[in-house]
Amino acid sequence: MTTVGLLYPGHSAEDDYPRIEMLLDTDIRLPVVHTDIGEDAHRVDALREMGAPERLAAGVEELRLSGAESVVWACTSGSFVRGWDGAHEQIRALALAAGLPASSTSFAFAHAVREVGARRVAVAATYPQDVAEYFSAFLQAAGTEVVAERAEGIVTAAEVGTWGREKVLALARAGDHPDAEAVLLPDTALHTAAYLADLEEALGKPVLTANQVTVWEGLRLAERRGAWGDGLGRLFARPW
Repeated sequence: MTTVGLLYPGHSAEDDYPRIEMLLDTDIRLPVVHTDIGEDAHRVDALREMGAPERLAAGVEELRLSGAESVVWACTSGSFVRGWDGAHEQIRALALAAGLPASSTSFAFAHAVREVGARRVAVAATYPQDVAEYFSAFLQAAGTEVVAERAEGIVTAAEVGTWGREKVLALARAGDHPDAEAVLLPDTALHTAAYLADLEEALGKPVLTANQVTVWEGLRLAERRGAWGDGLGRLFARPW
C-alpha cells in the first residue's frame, strides 16, 4: 500500500482523485484534506495568501494520521505565483511541518514535462492573463520552453469546477501549438481525470493536467515509480 496525502484548497474538482485512484488499479490511496481557500479568486494577492504556510500546516496532522508517505500541495496557482524561489520555500516549510517529502502541483508539472520527454510546451490555462504568465515564467525557470500560452480569464475556482468535457477539450485545442511537444492544463479546479484519453487522442501528443501530475508527483516522492493506469494519459501509460 502506498498513500499519497493531498492538500487541496476548497472544493472544486477534488473528485478527480478517487477517479484516478480507481483507474490506477493498484494498492494506492489518495486521501484529500481540504485547506482554507480564503478568497476564491485567481488574483495574485489572493493566491499567495491561499498558499500561506499556516494554511497548509493546518492540514498536515490529518494526513500523517492517514498514513501518508508523501504530501503534495494540490494547487498550481497557489504555488507558482510565489516565483521559483518562493515556491521552493513554500514546499520546504510544508515538508518541515509534515515531516514528510513534500511538493506542489507547480513542481509536479516541471517534473512531469521531463518525464514525458517534452522540451517545448503549450499552456492552456483557465486563469486570467497575468496569472497564466506567472505559470509560464515558472516553467521557463525550470528549463521548459513555453511556445504558446492561452488564458481563458476565469476568476474563480468555483466556475472552473463546473466545466465539462466539451469545454475542457475546447480549451486544450485552443491552447495547442504545432511546435509544442505537450500541452499543459494547470488548474486543479478543472475536472480532467475522465477526459485524459480524449484529450491526448484529440491533440495527438501528451497532455498534462493538474490533478493528474499531482498524483504522479506524490507517487514519485513516495518512491512508487511504475504505477500505471488505462485512461490516465502518457504519464501513466503501461510499459510494453
